[in-house]
Amino acid sequence: MPWWADLLISLGAAVLVTWVALIVVLLRSGRGLGGFAEAARLLPDVVRLVSRLARDGSLPRGVRIRLWLLLGYLASPIDIVPDFVPVIGYADDALIVALTLRSVVRAAGSEPLDRHWPGTADGLAVVRRLAGISGDAAAMPEARPGGG
Repeated sequence: MPWWADLLISLGAAVLVTWVALIVVLLRSGRGLGGFAEAARLLPDVVRLVSRLARDGSLPRGVRIRLWLLLGYLASPIDIVPDFVPVIGYADDALIVALTLRSVVRAAGSEPLDRHWPGTADGLAVVRRLAGISGDAAAMPEARPGGG
C-alpha cells in the first residue's frame, strides 16, 4: 500500500476516534447534545465576546493569546467535525469555546466576560453555564436585557 494511502487511513481513523470521543464527552456531561446545540445558536454573540476579550489589554497576555487562537480556529474552514454535520458539526466548536472560556474565567475571573457580553441576559446565562460559572446572570447589573 502506498504511503499516502496509509496516511489517509490514519487521518480518517483519527477523525473518527475524535468524533466518537466528542460524542462520549457530550453525552456524559449530563446535558446531552441539546446544551451544545443551544450554545451554537449563540455563536455570533460568542464570537463578538471572544473578539472583545482578545482586545482587552487588562487581561493577561496568555489569556489574550488563547482567545486569538480560538478566533483563528472558529474562522478556519478546518474543524474537528465539519460544520455541515447536523448538531455535532457546531457542537465541537461550542465545546472548544466552552473550554477556552473556562480557562479565561479561571485566569481572569468572570467580570470581563460579563462586561464584554454583547447579547441578551439569557444568552449570557447560557455562556456562563458553559464556562462553568455559577450564579444568575439576570441578577447582575452588567447583563443587558435588550442586548448590546
